[in-house]
Amino acid sequence: MLQVELMTHSSGETMNLSQALGKLLHGGEVLLLEGDLGAGKTTFTKGLAKGLDITRNVNSPTFTIIKEYEGRLPLYHMDVYRLADSEEDLGFDDYFMSKGVTVVEWAHLIEDYLPEERLEIYIYHHGDDERKIVFTPKGERYEEICKELME
Repeated sequence: MLQVELMTHSSGETMNLSQALGKLLHGGEVLLLEGDLGAGKTTFTKGLAKGLDITRNVNSPTFTIIKEYEGRLPLYHMDVYRLADSEEDLGFDDYFMSKGVTVVEWAHLIEDYLPEERLEIYIYHHGDDERKIVFTPKGERYEEICKELME
């Protein structure tokens, strides 16, 4: 199984990496973001939004669960942390099967609803400003995206 590990040394580098990823996306992608509180999931999503030509400020949808942004492609940003003990399906399939890009923070909490093919992204603290970012593609399409990101 392909797995890509990259180090960033600042929040700016993390945003640049995710912006580059955003530029590679064509729509219909599902990205899962995992990491401790403060690891940089929202920072990563902000960079991704830049890569999708979204000009609106992106922030964590912690209390709204899902935020939608318009750019070159729609971005659906989910934070499902508050759904930990819920059996509620908020129409996830509608987002996962859309022409937009869906980012799910704390995705392991809704494992039963997730599509089989996806890009899993783990962000680990590695010192104050450094982050280890691990990309695990599930499916050919996501393997190609990871290979392109490494070029």
